[in-house]
Amino acid sequence: MEQKKNPKANVGRNSSLFFAVGLALMLFVTYTAINYKTYDKSAIDIGQLNLDEELEEEIPITEQLQTPPPPPPPPAAPEVIEVVEDEEEVEETVIESTETSQEEEIVEVEEVEVEEVEEDVEVPFAVIENVPVFPGCEKGNNEDKKACMNEQMQKFIVKKFNTDLAGDLGLSGIQKISVFFKIDKTGEIVDIKARAPHPRLEQEAIRVVSLLPKMKPGKQRGKAVRVPYFLPIKFQVQN
Repeated sequence: MEQKKNPKANVGRNSSLFFAVGLALMLFVTYTAINYKTYDKSAIDIGQLNLDEELEEEIPITEQLQTPPPPPPPPAAPEVIEVVEDEEEVEETVIESTETSQEEEIVEVEEVEVEEVEEDVEVPFAVIENVPVFPGCEKGNNEDKKACMNEQMQKFIVKKFNTDLAGDLGLSGIQKISVFFKIDKTGEIVDIKARAPHPRLEQEAIRVVSLLPKMKPGKQRGKAVRVPYFLPIKFQVQN
C-alpha cells in the first residue's frame, strides 16, 4: 500500500514557534483586558465659566487729612530798647591765680606715715605650720604638740565639766556635745560655740571651754594667726 503523504511535510516541526506566538498573543490580550478602564461620563461635571457677571470692586472711602495751620509769626521786636540802670551794685569776684612765682618759698611737706593693716588670717589646725602650744606641751615636733594638746584638753574638760547636769535634766544614755572655738593671735580662746541635746549642756560646755588657759598662738610663715579648733565632749549619764 503506497503512502499518499509527502514524507518531507512534517507538521509538528514548527509547533513550538506557533505555541510561543499564541502564548504571547494571549498574554497581550489578558494584560489589555485587565488594564482597560471605563468611566461614567455623566458623573463628570467640569462646570461652566460665566463671563457675563463682572466683579465690582468696592473702593474704600478715605478721609482726607487736614494739615494744621502754620504757627503764628513771632512778635516783632520793639524799635527802641530802653536801658534800665541797676540800682544795686554787684561786687565782682576776683579770681586769684594759683601759679607760684620764683620768689615764693616752697614749704616742705612732712612725710605721711602709712600704717600697715594686718590681715586676720585663719589657718586650720590640721595644716598649720606651727600649732598652738598648750601649757606643758612645748616639747617635741608639731605632731607631738598636737597630740599633747588634744590629751590635755580632754583631761581639762573631764575635770571641769559637770556631768551630773544631764541627769538633773532628765537625760539618759550617752551624751555628745560638739564645741567649736578659735585660738586667736594672742593665744586667747574666742568665738566659742556648742551643740548639745539640751541648751543647758551647751551653756556648760561654753563655760568650761572659756576656762582653758592661755596658749602660745599658732604661726604660719612666722606670723601669728587664728586657728579654729573642734573639741568633742562625750560622756555617759549615770542613773
